[in-house]
Amino acid sequence: MTVITSPSADWKELAGVAVSESEVTIGSAVTHGALADAIKGMPALAALSGAAAKSANPAIRQMATIGGNLCTRAFAAADLAPALLCLEADVELALGAEIVRMPLAQFLAERDTFAGILLGIVVPQQQRHSAHARLPLKQAGDYPVAIVSASISLDPDGRIAEAVIAVGSVEQTARRWPGLEAQLAGRRLNASEIAAMSVKHIDEFSGRDGVEAPGWYRVKVLPELVRRAFADLDLLADTCGG
Repeated sequence: MTVITSPSADWKELAGVAVSESEVTIGSAVTHGALADAIKGMPALAALSGAAAKSANPAIRQMATIGGNLCTRAFAAADLAPALLCLEADVELALGAEIVRMPLAQFLAERDTFAGILLGIVVPQQQRHSAHARLPLKQAGDYPVAIVSASISLDPDGRIAEAVIAVGSVEQTARRWPGLEAQLAGRRLNASEIAAMSVKHIDEFSGRDGVEAPGWYRVKVLPELVRRAFADLDLLADTCGG
């Protein structure tokens, strides 16, 4: 956690999205629909755009805010949390007289301990591609039973230089998938092969049981969501020229 004297944005305007060459700042009161519109067509942020555009249903997307999505611990199926994790986002909080910045992963793990106000989210602009895959079921209504969000950077030979993968809705809190991430450096961007590799790492997660799906099922579908996410990444890389 870092104390900052100059916030990344004017947080007097909590419902704004500001895009610069180095980062995207998103006020905590920005709705899912507004966020999807503001970053549409940005390949590096495709995971976040897709998460915001597909979450819940149209009525909720026009009302639900990114701050509410991240602060509600009781809601495990938040689409924006894994999308932001794969983009290595930070959050900025007002804690007493200080404004502090911390990685989103830390905030999600410790959010019950903070007595402050979430001002917004800061997403670094990086040369990468990202994608978001979710599995909704009829009995889950408008919400996914499992989510995989991924971002990658490629080396000059088209191999994966770095991969950041996050999983949501499987456990109570979204988190990254370090075992699978570590296996992908230097690999070709082949969705089927990466999905097969992910099978060896699904035991990193303990699925939560719910009325809409049992925990074992949430974990079991992760390789298929990995395949979908990396198939989208492959398509994005081809479209954008690597």
